[in-house]
Amino acid sequence: MKIAFLVNNIATESPHYTTAMLAYAAIRLGHQAWYINVGDFAYDPDENIHAFASRAPGVNFKNSEDYIKAVQSDQVVNEYINISDLDVLMLRNNPADDVLIRPWARHSGIDFGRFAAKCGVLVMNDPEGLANSNNKLYLQQFPKSVRPRCLITRDRKQVEEFAKAEGTVVIKPLFGSGGRNVFLLRPEDAPNMHQMIETVARDDYIIAQEYLPEAKKGDTRLFLMNGEILQCDGKIAALRRVRPDADTDMRSNMTAGASAAKANIDDEMLEIVDTIAPRLKHDGMFLVGLDIVGSKLMEINVFTPGGLNSAEHFEQVDFSKTIILDIERKVKMKQNSKFTMRNRELAAL
Repeated sequence: MKIAFLVNNIATESPHYTTAMLAYAAIRLGHQAWYINVGDFAYDPDENIHAFASRAPGVNFKNSEDYIKAVQSDQVVNEYINISDLDVLMLRNNPADDVLIRPWARHSGIDFGRFAAKCGVLVMNDPEGLANSNNKLYLQQFPKSVRPRCLITRDRKQVEEFAKAEGTVVIKPLFGSGGRNVFLLRPEDAPNMHQMIETVARDDYIIAQEYLPEAKKGDTRLFLMNGEILQCDGKIAALRRVRPDADTDMRSNMTAGASAAKANIDDEMLEIVDTIAPRLKHDGMFLVGLDIVGSKLMEINVFTPGGLNSAEHFEQVDFSKTIILDIERKVKMKQNSKFTMRNRELAAL
């Protein structure tokens, strides 16, 4: 199986990233794994889609650290590949990382992913589904019972009125990630409220979200595959993200200094999964990460759900291998099927 992973920048990939763990798992299972930068596609005059792609020299690596070191070395194998020669293209770039610096790159993965799907390549998550879920508005398409109350606007006065009515709210950009420009607005923060709102509104719409007291304990990142909880040997792929300082910093992002701990999955979380699973499957969402606080779903990461390394560490099982084996299943199903399935249908089947 030939599988390619689309990323923002190969040079900044880390061996602890979920993408690296999936690529390394593919190598261990005897597959050929490629990396493609989001800016390295080309629609050629012959009407084929190509890409400048990179793969590690050799196949024997001790661990993901050794593998990524090889991918980023001078000995890396670089080729101009025909996308139609791939079996699978995994869209693992984060559009939010390119909003300000490289706005042209935001939709490149989705756009070229559509072409790849038309060429018969299995593309995951489905590019059409991703196009409809490319910011935090996606969460608002799910039942009210699973999500916190919120206001989405660029009107500062509306945000102030919502904050006053709620007492305490979280404000963040509509198109953001990694905990950037996320603020907790409490009544005592009134003197700085205008400045906080201006910071978020400078480049984006503002999400003002109901604050959940349970957030002080952090949140739970739960992985879903094909609309179901990702499991291996009876262990659930999840982790609890603990804030660095629950009293002064309400961000649970690992990039913002949060730490990982073993997760406890309760009935409320299982109910959330049951509620949203049909829509995720309909949208062709193969692998997603749910961020849950209490009984509410705070975010759905459909592009680059991270933290799989921590889940594997706490549960001592190989979730990465489980994911690649499921991709193998899909590829074989596609090859052996007498019927043509849409990419969206196969992606989450």
